[in-house]
Amino acid sequence: MSEIFVTNELDKLRHSASHIMAEAVKKLYPAAKLAIGPAIKDGFYYDIDFPEPVGEDVLPRIEEAMRGIVERRSKFKQLFMKREEAVKFFEKKREPYKVEIIKGIADAEVSLFDQGEFVDLCRGPHVEHTGLVKAFKLLNTAGAYWRGKETNPMLTRIYGTAFAAEKDLKEYLDRLELARKRDHRILGKQLDLFSFHVEAPGMPFYHAKGQTILQIILDHWRAVHRQAGYIEVKTPMVLSDELWRKSGHYDHYKENMFFTESDKRPLAIKPMNCPGGTLIYKSAKRSYRDLPIRMAELGLVHRNEVSGALHGLFRAKAFTIDDAHVFCTEEQIGDEVAAVIRLIREMYKVYGFESIQVHLSTRPTESMGSDAIWEKATSGLKQALQNNKLDYTIAEGGGAFYGPKIDFEVEDSLGRTWQCGTIQLDFQMPERLDLAYTGTDGTDHRPVMVHRAIFGSVERFFGILIEHFGGAFPVWLSPVQVVVASISEKQEEVASKVCEQLFAAGVRAELDIRAAKISYKIREAEAGKVPYIAVVGDREAESKQVALRGRGRRDLGSFKIDDLISKIGKEVEVKAL
Repeated sequence: MSEIFVTNELDKLRHSASHIMAEAVKKLYPAAKLAIGPAIKDGFYYDIDFPEPVGEDVLPRIEEAMRGIVERRSKFKQLFMKREEAVKFFEKKREPYKVEIIKGIADAEVSLFDQGEFVDLCRGPHVEHTGLVKAFKLLNTAGAYWRGKETNPMLTRIYGTAFAAEKDLKEYLDRLELARKRDHRILGKQLDLFSFHVEAPGMPFYHAKGQTILQIILDHWRAVHRQAGYIEVKTPMVLSDELWRKSGHYDHYKENMFFTESDKRPLAIKPMNCPGGTLIYKSAKRSYRDLPIRMAELGLVHRNEVSGALHGLFRAKAFTIDDAHVFCTEEQIGDEVAAVIRLIREMYKVYGFESIQVHLSTRPTESMGSDAIWEKATSGLKQALQNNKLDYTIAEGGGAFYGPKIDFEVEDSLGRTWQCGTIQLDFQMPERLDLAYTGTDGTDHRPVMVHRAIFGSVERFFGILIEHFGGAFPVWLSPVQVVVASISEKQEEVASKVCEQLFAAGVRAELDIRAAKISYKIREAEAGKVPYIAVVGDREAESKQVALRGRGRRDLGSFKIDDLISKIGKEVEVKAL
């Protein structure tokens, strides 16, 4: 049964493919027990409890069985069954996960779909018949806890995709192959950017080149925020357990928090920065004349993620949030949210992210606060989106536990989307932590908190950039901008002086005067994805120039050193992509 609603024709096709896959699995493994099988972005999956462990080697067999079901061209027919009857139906089939789902449904009737030789619990809709699902591919397997809880059984999740035409499927699989080659974990190792170690599980170690890129990103972030009127603060990594209980984070986040103690006092390692920022706000008497206060923090946080959920820089236990908390009056909400929207769009453009999708995420099931406050906050964000003429979709129940939010998704060079930036409107925390400012009437009022991040996790954004650029960073971001390579030992001294001259001018240059052929040195620089290679031979040494080669084996001709410095300087200044 799908836990998300099917919304378009491609989703219908993929959801139908998940049912075909489930039938194929039951034919091959009659004792397998089915859980859920929704259509998702770019494909579908089905969570299955197999009687024995299975790996990706079984996928071709399942695909072959699926083709037989497709050739059968069975119609998808919707059936309705009373809840009690449906429970008995699936109990007889020995499908405990279906029984559990049905028992959680409040309706008197439940929907099933019959495809000839297989019946599944499902709301639908589906394509007309199985024969329409022709262009499909099973991709990989993964472990998934039933309903996402560690205490529940671990199921096997089989991922697949389906398209209306074979050419679309081929294009998608080609993009997947390119994405595999661009995997940030592989490139991170190849380019000597970062590493992970068992001594600090899930926590990245940045090598010199990775740290260089990270520092460039953060220096730019700081410069943009200073210009936008933000002050930068820093809060401790360890705060009292009591503060997290007051803020509401303890009740909603304790399973993902690290705890410690000092002098028999319980403490927590911060999973986010917000409560620390409120203490800075409370450290002085605030007036309406002080607001808005735009308080930014590049805060290192820790979250106790389960090992199975870790995924390089994309999901780590230690990461930096490029947080900011805007403390403002209710009347200032519109202007402040609009300013954040402009800042987010400006920052993304620098990295080549022109296509941005916007989602308004509403109140989740587990939340705190009154309906009135949630309505006020949600209306405030809706108004800001409309005032800024932004198209957006509604993500029902996707908000933070303390307030609704606007989420921003960027599209990378491979057409994949990544949720990065967020704007969250919060009336709750100022109330719970007793924040106040003196209004024009001389009495205390509650400020509103606008939580916002542009990158989200800086580490994750770095990983996205690695894959977006395929490791071939533009000059302004490259840890090494130029490799100065001598052709033979006769040019070692000249090449060294060229490298020193570049370095003194602020160019990140690296010297290669090894006793190796120039073709080997060029290949090495290309493998390191260095933007420029400045070759020094006898002719160049005599004319005080370099033969410049661009990444991708482009011959750019001879350059005087000052001209090369000027060329790189201009690319850095405009942040050329």
